[in-house]
Amino acid sequence: MITMRALIERAERHFPANPAVVPAAEGQGLPLTWAEFAVRVRRAAGALRSLGVGAGDRFAILCRNDPRQAELIHAGYWMGAIPAPINYRLAPAEIADLLEGLSPRLVAVEDHWAGLFADPAIARRGDRMLRIGRGAGGGGPGEPDYETLRDGSPEDEGRVSVEGDDALLLHTGGTTGRAKGVRLTHRNIAANGLQLVGPYRAAEDDVMLHVAPMFHSADLLGSPFSHTGAAHAYLPDFAPDAFLAAVEKSRATFTMLSPTLIVRLVREGAFADFDTSSFRRLTYGAAPMDAVWIRRAIEAFPGVELVHSYGLTETSPILTTLGWAQHLAGLEGGDRLRSVGRPLVGVELRIADDAGNDAAPGEAGEIVVRGPNVSMGYLDRPEETAAAFREGWFHTGDVGRLDEEGYLYVVDRKKDVVITGGENVWSTEVEAALYAHPDVVEAAVIGVPDELWGEVLLAVIVPAAGSALVAADGEEALVAHCRERIGGYKVPRRYRFVDALPKSAMGKILKGELRRRYRGG
Repeated sequence: MITMRALIERAERHFPANPAVVPAAEGQGLPLTWAEFAVRVRRAAGALRSLGVGAGDRFAILCRNDPRQAELIHAGYWMGAIPAPINYRLAPAEIADLLEGLSPRLVAVEDHWAGLFADPAIARRGDRMLRIGRGAGGGGPGEPDYETLRDGSPEDEGRVSVEGDDALLLHTGGTTGRAKGVRLTHRNIAANGLQLVGPYRAAEDDVMLHVAPMFHSADLLGSPFSHTGAAHAYLPDFAPDAFLAAVEKSRATFTMLSPTLIVRLVREGAFADFDTSSFRRLTYGAAPMDAVWIRRAIEAFPGVELVHSYGLTETSPILTTLGWAQHLAGLEGGDRLRSVGRPLVGVELRIADDAGNDAAPGEAGEIVVRGPNVSMGYLDRPEETAAAFREGWFHTGDVGRLDEEGYLYVVDRKKDVVITGGENVWSTEVEAALYAHPDVVEAAVIGVPDELWGEVLLAVIVPAAGSALVAADGEEALVAHCRERIGGYKVPRRYRFVDALPKSAMGKILKGELRRRYRGG
């Protein structure tokens, strides 16, 4: 049976002496073998049960990347409860809103974030709080300490879940209104892990470094490495040198980074000060990456192979990959590096036109998918579930095209397409032109109202330090630059120069926030 409990049982049976968890930062304790980790998972399940959590119950977690959070998540898998990691970077009112929608039996909170529960908006959840990170002695009344409780709990027998049972609840969206809770089953997560073993070349001697926040679906990329009995390491907070130190300390071989973090790492990392010789594969996603930065990443990590991964929270999360051989071919020329690759084994992917029919090769339309890794829908959102999951297919909301060889090119989000003067403009195409300017560090393009054209393109630019772009003729320089690369109707008519762009936890630019800022005038 393909379940996350079965994954733990298999790792314990076949790889008992292999490292399961290795420290990547101070205070993370000793390495744990798979046999030791499995015992901790069962005791963590016993701790949760002693606090009233049972099969089918949801429990929330607010914690930075940490082995103890991994124990709690797997304890939920083991006993049939449903962990729901929460984005601790949200405002207290937003966290309270998510908790209201979850109705969790318990909230496990890292000491680092426990102060959030002093806020009146979420204080009512404090009577069901489990503290992570206090060590022996625990917290005050109503605040049991996780490690003390875990170590004093018996190993729980748990519950044998079936593949279609809910295993994990992650949130997506939330730029307007309450974020949607995505229901991921045991089959969804375990199947995607199996689908990725080959593309990621996951092996028994790997060490997967978890950099993406564990409340994000990208953290599920650890699953293929659990399938092969590899080890996991956890980086609490990203900074370029902290990442390099974590690679050195854990002897990490693989990780996932967004292009934004890769650019930061290449620009700011003190590579000469750390031993990163163990590192051999890097996957990136959330956005395309310009060939210039791919080359610089290869130079920074000699011998490291790159894989581009595309997916969504609703797909657990990966749908397609572009492998290292395709990267090498793309660096020789052509547009292959703009592709996100071909679908994984078991993923059916089609491009649908506005009438729902299959688009011809090369024609753009909505990316529609089905497969064992595709979610069953959203928590308590029947209308949105019915709209997105239709006749067995998940409608992603992304616009893409397939070439004759089956490679997928993600053109844009449907909501990010700008219609100006009756012409559809893909914002990503315009952004690619802007990124080709040497003084553009980051760029985002949105549509803003215009009396004549209906909408015009506004480019929000983060210029390089000391750039001449912010001078009076900077906009003219960018217009001339773009006209050499894209059609005149695609060239932004308005520009804003800023110090930073709003981003998600994974470094993805939040265009919804930009629209709120600039569409008013």
